Amino acid sequence: MVETDAFAAISDPNRRYLLEELRRGPKTVNELALGLPISRPAVSQHLKALLDARLVKVKSEGTRRIYAVDDSGFFHLNLWLDQFWSE
Repeated sequence: MVETDAFAAISDPNRRYLLEELRRGPKTVNELALGLPISRPAVSQHLKALLDARLVKVKSEGTRRIYAVDDSGFFHLNLWLDQFWSE
């Protein structure tokens, strides 16, 4: 797996939308695609970038893939950002 920079991953407005939706709870690609003016395959590509940045995780339930926020990825972002407010 090629790891994507988390800041590069969240620079895209569609990806930020996906993260905001996943913050409300786990969802499938189809559920996430309903709120975006892009195709389902495009949503899958955005989710792949978020997965590569370790900002989301996925689990399979039968034929469905359920996406959720990956707290560990945001933990690393917070550690980096916190250095600017620790003094």
